[in-house]
Amino acid sequence: MELGIISLSDIQTGPSTGTRATPAQRVEDAISYATLADRTGLDVFALGEHHTPEYAVASPAVVLAAIATRTGRSRLASGVTVLSVADPVRVYQDFAQLDLVSGGRAEIVAGRSAFPEPFAIFGVPISDYDAIFDEKLRLLVQLAAQDRATWSGHYRPALRDVPIVPRALQEPLPIWAGVGGSPGSAERAGRFGLPMVLGFIGGTFAHARNTIDIYRAAGEEAGHPEKLRVGLSTHFYAGATPSAALAVHPYYYEYLRPKTPGGRGWVVDPDSFAAGTRRGQALMVGSVDQLVEKIVDAHQLLGADRFIGQVDWGGLPRALVEESITRLATEIAPQVRAAVGAAGPGPVSSTA
Repeated sequence: MELGIISLSDIQTGPSTGTRATPAQRVEDAISYATLADRTGLDVFALGEHHTPEYAVASPAVVLAAIATRTGRSRLASGVTVLSVADPVRVYQDFAQLDLVSGGRAEIVAGRSAFPEPFAIFGVPISDYDAIFDEKLRLLVQLAAQDRATWSGHYRPALRDVPIVPRALQEPLPIWAGVGGSPGSAERAGRFGLPMVLGFIGGTFAHARNTIDIYRAAGEEAGHPEKLRVGLSTHFYAGATPSAALAVHPYYYEYLRPKTPGGRGWVVDPDSFAAGTRRGQALMVGSVDQLVEKIVDAHQLLGADRFIGQVDWGGLPRALVEESITRLATEIAPQVRAAVGAAGPGPVSSTA
């Protein structure tokens, strides 16, 4: 089982300092966390893409290229590339270039976006949200498989025997489908034969299993059973003790609360936060022992091949994030790897 971390580079006002981070600080944070993850033996570092003032990274490939020069082993992935508003040719070129810089460690995780702003910025009709993504994902998969492209569709100009360069070191360049829980998105990922990263930010393992079952059924029906892999990404914090882990609630509250009247977000009170950390629930916040148990559950109950913890939300101080990453790499990961070495997916617990 692969273990790693993700940063969305959210820009928050830290509850402990009362000061708001700058984009430059958050980019440097991401580079620092990726370097630490690589040095301590984690398998994957992923970086989000957003196009609003609340986030610091709009071009993951650029920052991941900087990270590539400071790391040597971990996979470097987007999380996610907002393919709906991008040209698939340019996306392939950017990540092929990253693959060359990193010595063959790049991955694309392609998603539709949970935010409306990119569609307005790039002039993409949000009314065609799903059809645009479907067409662009088909083209991106073709570009990864063929070094010359002939293609036509509705949402970009046709290609007539065009060389797509540079080519990635990896053939084909890995493409994952990023899914937020939509049954249709899970079905498409399976039908395309793509590995899937499920954004599991709330609910129970049993609910996540429903989405994963849809994915696997579609992939098997389409004749891709050998290509199916499941990644799980959720909010993460590894504390020294259970009570120390729960003490980060003010940062989680800050991360998710609506910042303007009627704005995006929701209020998470301390009791709801604690409930979400229990076994069978999505939130991966707890002590080392608690998190080993929950990640092993994710492998056994959901068939997860990869776990990615979102580590730096809500203005968490860098020292706390670095301690959490180190615990994941040096204490949690060895126990998880030992526990799942011969384990396989099992039935969902009736209490999950």
